Parts: sequence; structure tokens; C-alpha cells
Amino acid sequence: MKIVIYTERDDEALYFTRFAPLYGVELLERREDPSVETARFAEGISAVSVITTPMTAPTLEALYARGVRFISTRSIGLDHFDLAAARRLGLRIGNVSYDPDAVSNYTIMLILMAIRRIKNISRLADAGDFSLRAGVQGRNLKNLTVGIVGTGRIGCRVIEHLAGFGCTIAAFSRSRNEAASRYARYVDWEELLALSDIISLHLHPSPETFHLINSDTISRMKDGVVIVNTARGGLIDSEALIAGVESGKVGAAALDVHEDELGLYYKDLRGRPLANRSLAVLRSFPNVIVTPHTAFYTDQTVSDMAENTIRSCLNFERGLDNPWEINL
Repeated sequence: MKIVIYTERDDEALYFTRFAPLYGVELLERREDPSVETARFAEGISAVSVITTPMTAPTLEALYARGVRFISTRSIGLDHFDLAAARRLGLRIGNVSYDPDAVSNYTIMLILMAIRRIKNISRLADAGDFSLRAGVQGRNLKNLTVGIVGTGRIGCRVIEHLAGFGCTIAAFSRSRNEAASRYARYVDWEELLALSDIISLHLHPSPETFHLINSDTISRMKDGVVIVNTARGGLIDSEALIAGVESGKVGAAALDVHEDELGLYYKDLRGRPLANRSLAVLRSFPNVIVTPHTAFYTDQTVSDMAENTIRSCLNFERGLDNPWEINL
């Protein structure tokens, strides 16, 4: 089987080289993004692998016209796809899974960095100010209540790891996870907002979860709440978050994702104006940590993403059950 790998990075190439002979596939590895122009690389090939580049209707149409019938994205999220166009064309779409420890560990790191005011400490230390002051005094995690929103694979793993810190853990999710129940108490949405010192988001994007964190929900949170997001940027209304930080209602935030990040993250933008005003404002606050969607990025997850995109394409080609295919 031949598979076109679009937008291949150097770090991915190592793993594709390792897995291609193990699965008996031929990979056509391209550094270019998928587009109307680069669809020609997929001529006569039924399955391609992409990353988080915009998969617009014209691009999907061009790939379909060349014979592509299955697209595997080397990501969990699908917000870079025009899914309506994929449904119209009859294209089948799959994502990948990877070790949840990467994002869960990163989440806990961000929680600790936020409550220990690491951004402010680092800025002061870089300027040579090593004094003890209110701006660098942190809080002990064991004295706080952490609210976990979403208890899927990653949210559950965060709960399991947080248990070792001795903090109180509350959880809110549409469905209960037995493993999470061993360490967290499930509560309703209003109770989670009211009792949590820290709120960490672990939900997939959907119309129901879009701007779940907004001016109204922030108003019902504890004063000085810490908001952590390693899931999807659209879960938070950025303007509402900015207002919350400026008023002091939000004591700190740690964000690995941001709404409208597509086209910004994973690019070298040094020396250029940041074409996202809310992101620029949030980055300026001393109590807001912003990282560029890198919570997933470890050697293990890159290996998992490369291997599972190959396996997903093979399952499609062979007509096998495919755990990564999305029901459109």
C-alpha cells in the first residue's frame, strides 16, 4: 500500500522510517501542506496522512478527484477539517490516539507553574530581582480544590496523577469514569464552578462546549480562580478571560491552546506582528502562561502518531474495523 504523508516534520520522519517496513507500506513523504496544488502527489492513492493544516473544501475536493477516499490526521482534534465538505464528498476521516501521559503531565506542570507564579518569578529573576515579595508567593496544591472538566482518557489520567498531591478533586463529565471515581467526586456543573480553586479543561470541541468558559461562567467561579486549558482553544471565550484577568476575578491562567490558533502555532513568527489580538494581550499578562499547543509533544506521542496513522490507513485499505475512523 502507498500512503502520502503531507507536512512531514524532521522529528516525524525518524518514526515513519522505522514503521514503514514493519507494516509493509510505501510512504511518499512530502514536506508540503495538502492543497489544491499539492493534491497531485496523491494521484491514484486511496489514503493520505495530514497534520493540523487547514483541510478546506477545495483541498478535499482536489484530493478526492485524484482518488483519495480516506484521510488520517496525525492529531486527535478535527477542527482543521471542513467536515461538511468531507460528508458531501463521501470522504472518510480518521484521527489518531496517543499516550495520555504527555498531555496529563503537561497539565499538571501548568497547574503547578500557575499556582507557584513561575512566569512572574522568571521575569523578575531574569532582571536580577531575587527578592521575596507578594508577586512571587505561591500556594500549596494540597490546600486547593481542582475541578476537572471532562474525564476521558486524558482527564482521568490527570485525576489519577493529581491524587498524589493530596488536593481535593472534583469532576464534571457527561459520563462517569469508574477509574476517575476512585480519586475524584463527581459534581454538577454549578458546584464545580463554585468550589474549584483551579479548573482544568479536558473536552473535545463541539457546539455544546464552544465558549463553555465565558463571562457568565467566570462570574460564578471563585475569586482568584486558576483556569488551565490543554484541550481546545474554542472552549474559552478569550475576551471574557481577558476581562476576568484584568478584574482580578481570574487569578491566573495557563493555556496551551487558543481559539483561532490555526495558521499561527507551529510557525516561526519572530519579528512579525501577532495576528491575533486576544492572544497577544493574554501573553502580556504576568499571571497568564501561554504555550503553543505543545502539551502533546513528546517522543512517545510522535511515535504513536506516526504508527497509528499508518495502521489507520491500512485498516481502511483492508476493510477492517478502524478504531480511529470518525463517524461523520
